Amino acid sequence: MSSIWERVAGFLVRQRNNPAIATISILLALIVVFSSLSDRFLTIENFQNVSRSVSAIVIVGCAVTLVMVARGLDLSVGSVLAATAVTAAFLAANGVNLWLSYLAALGLGLALGALNAIFVVGLKVTPIISTLGTMNIARGIAYLITPSAILVGLPSEWALLGTGSYFGMPSPTLFAVAFVIFFSWILNRTVLGRHVYAIGGNEEAARLAGVNVNRTLFLLYTTTGFSVAIAAIVLSSRLGSGDPNIGIGFEFDVIVAVILGGTSLAGGVGRISGTVIGALIVGFLSNGLNLVGVEPFWQYIAKGSALVVAVVLDRFAGREGRSKKTKEAPKGK
Repeated sequence: MSSIWERVAGFLVRQRNNPAIATISILLALIVVFSSLSDRFLTIENFQNVSRSVSAIVIVGCAVTLVMVARGLDLSVGSVLAATAVTAAFLAANGVNLWLSYLAALGLGLALGALNAIFVVGLKVTPIISTLGTMNIARGIAYLITPSAILVGLPSEWALLGTGSYFGMPSPTLFAVAFVIFFSWILNRTVLGRHVYAIGGNEEAARLAGVNVNRTLFLLYTTTGFSVAIAAIVLSSRLGSGDPNIGIGFEFDVIVAVILGGTSLAGGVGRISGTVIGALIVGFLSNGLNLVGVEPFWQYIAKGSALVVAVVLDRFAGREGRSKKTKEAPKGK
């Protein structure tokens, strides 16, 4: 038995510079710790609950991964989630056809994503300032639609997308799986994906190589807005209401998941599979702390610590990568 653990330890040491191994190790450690602390953790029902809870993070995280690989950032996703969810719920509660209500929410998501793109691409405002502005605009829209009340009295079909189950999997999980497959294909198999990596690696070099940087960034931000609207529909369908307070802190969960998944803050590096693992870490962390009776306030501390760890790992990986390149570079005579 000791030899097995020695081999495992040796493998981890050899892979210490591989961010994927580090992320998977964190996920496995969480599973081992919480399964030992709670009998309810390591059950199929609990894993299904976690998959439902992280589905919105995965859906939005897929789009945000592309934005961050291209050296962008979107802090508005939580407020856009609220605005689009409330829009769909308000229209459905007032007798508008359910699918038209969904279309209106998707349109608003596209519009808010385009607004981010206009700020970043057209006006050359830094992404953090641009998306902070849109974050407040979107939250204001949500409160204007329903200032204080949570929208209820929705048609019975409203819960279909969020509470259904197909092929033995919860419908929110199926939406997340579809997004993972689609965005993995975009990032790894298409010209757009190559352009995203090129922009994140060196924007000016990508422009000189013929990449339409502005068009690509515009597409990424609008796609993020559209993805947030889909996540909002699925999430509010699962909750059975339209809440203007939904999504507070959601942008933090998404960014933590993306960075934990190995996407570099410096751009040019990132994978959808890593974002999925990062989202599972966020989900299992919250779920496990709930099961062992930890107060919700401590979860903020845990998530904040997770973000710091993720940033440290990103810095370490970047430093190791630069050091390796320096050693491998040919010396001049």
